[in-house]
Amino acid sequence: MLATGSNAGGIAIYWGQNGNEGTLSETCETGNYEYVILSFLATFGNGQTPMINLAGHCDPYSNGCTGLSSDIKSCQAKGVKVILSLGGASGSYSLTSTEDAKQVATYLWNNFLGGHSSSRPLGPAVLDGIDFDIEGGTDQHWNDLARFLSGYSKRGKKVHLTAAPQCPFPDAWVGNALKTGLFDYVWVQFYNNPPCQYSSGDIGTLEDAWKQWTSDITATNIFLGLPASPEAAGSGFIPVADLTSKVLPAIKGSAKYGGVMLWSKYYDDGYSSAIKSHV
Repeated sequence: MLATGSNAGGIAIYWGQNGNEGTLSETCETGNYEYVILSFLATFGNGQTPMINLAGHCDPYSNGCTGLSSDIKSCQAKGVKVILSLGGASGSYSLTSTEDAKQVATYLWNNFLGGHSSSRPLGPAVLDGIDFDIEGGTDQHWNDLARFLSGYSKRGKKVHLTAAPQCPFPDAWVGNALKTGLFDYVWVQFYNNPPCQYSSGDIGTLEDAWKQWTSDITATNIFLGLPASPEAAGSGFIPVADLTSKVLPAIKGSAKYGGVMLWSKYYDDGYSSAIKSHV
C-alpha cells in the first residue's frame, strides 16, 4: 500500500468466532483487509493449558486447526498481516506474576510465532503478531507480557503487538501495558461504550476520546474500532454515510490515524466494501 500522508488507512477485521463467516483465505481474498485478527486464544495463564477457540471453524482439541497454516500463508502472500488475539469477552485468562507472563510469551513464541514446538495449534505458519483483547481477569503483568514478546523481535521477523482497549481512557485492563510504548497498532473499541462512542449525529464525545488516545498513547497507529453491523454490538454502530461524511474526516488528520477495525468478519456484510475507499 502506498502511503499518502496521514490519510492512508487500512481495515483490520476479527475472524474466528463464527463458523459461518467463511474461511480465513476467503477473508483475505476479498482484498478489503490489511490485518486479520484470529480470535481467540481464550484460555492461558495462571497454570492453565493454553487453548485456542475458533468457534465452528475447527476443533483444537483434536489438533484440527493445523490446516489453517495454508490459509495464513496465503493471506500473508497477499500482504495481509495475520495476528493472534489473546483474551476476548468470555475467556479464562489472567497473568499471576512476571514469571507467568514470561511462560506465556515463551508458549506464544514457540507455538504461533518464530519458535518451534511439536504441537503448533495452527501448524507451521508464523503469525505476524499478538493482539491483546483483554476484557477480564486482572490488569496485572500485561506490560511484562508485552516486553517479553517484543524481545522476540530481535530473533528475526518482527513480532507486532496490537491491542483492543475500550474507548474510556485509560483502559481498565491494558492501560499499563500500553504505557510501555511497545504497541504497533491499537484498535480502540468505540462501541458498547456510550460515554465515548458516536451517537446519531453527535461526534463530540468520540472526537474527544480519539484526541486523548492519539495524544496520550505511544503507538505507531491508532484505529477506530467499530461494529460491522448493528447486530455486532449492543451500541456504537455508525452508518456508512455518517462514518464517511462526519466521523472519518474528523479523525483522519491525526498523524497516528491507522484506519478502522471491525468486529467481526461474520457481521461484515458489505460494510468494509462500502467504507474501504474512504478509510
